[in-house]
Amino acid sequence: MKITKSFYISARNKRGVFVFIVISLVVVFLPRIFMALKEKPNYVITSELINDLKSDSKSRFEKRSFHYQKKTKKKFKAPASRFNPNDYSINDWMKLGLSEKQANVVLKFTSRGIYSNEQLKKIFVIPEQLYDLIKDSTFYANKSFTKEFKNESKPEKQSILVEINSASQEELESIPGIGSFYAKNILKHRQRLGGFYKKEQLLEVWKLDGEKYDAIEKYVKVNTQEIQKIKLNSIKVEELKSHPYLDWNKANSIIKIRDKKGGYKSIEEIKESVLIDEELFEKLKPYLSL
Repeated sequence: MKITKSFYISARNKRGVFVFIVISLVVVFLPRIFMALKEKPNYVITSELINDLKSDSKSRFEKRSFHYQKKTKKKFKAPASRFNPNDYSINDWMKLGLSEKQANVVLKFTSRGIYSNEQLKKIFVIPEQLYDLIKDSTFYANKSFTKEFKNESKPEKQSILVEINSASQEELESIPGIGSFYAKNILKHRQRLGGFYKKEQLLEVWKLDGEKYDAIEKYVKVNTQEIQKIKLNSIKVEELKSHPYLDWNKANSIIKIRDKKGGYKSIEEIKESVLIDEELFEKLKPYLSL
């Protein structure tokens, strides 16, 4: 059996491939060989050329910078006359060159009141160029004078004076600084005492401290005729012990001395009890009767 080659290239085809490769190499490398053999020009850079290049570059930059500044620089106007910044409206600020948004921010500051150019300068939306234009045209009202004027313009409240031994909860709540909480506590303590004989007893009211007392003291008065008296010769120990200045032991001591004596002839006789000292007696004295 005769075996033949599956891949066969004729001599003519081989010559064609060889010629094609040679031509390709010539096309690729001939220009490079030509450029390598060509004499390179000798460039001479002089100082005059460098200066010309620099000046040309600077000129182009200045033209672009001027065009940008001309395009972006905003024009601000000086006010026509002296003005109080606190009185300016949004339209007034916009006439000076601010945008509507900037003018609104300025109004938020001036609505609270500003009283110097230093405060005006701190308003961050006012550009320095505009501030320089307006700083010599501003004036401000005196801060203390403005406060006094506002206070004088308000009608004064009528002075309040509440008698605490007969006052209702509503009347107590009319006292500046006394709400329903303190009013209720005052009424509870008044009922347990039988009334107040001096204003300082308000300090005994639950949660009413010295600061609160100093704030309300000028609005209250005391009528001692409204105090409910304790009848020493007829009261029972259960009733007597409920008084805020007494407990069961002290009340029982007072009743026992009364029973032993057959009744008190004077209220000072309760001091015969070892439990009733002079300080306690002075506190109880306004509430005692025979």
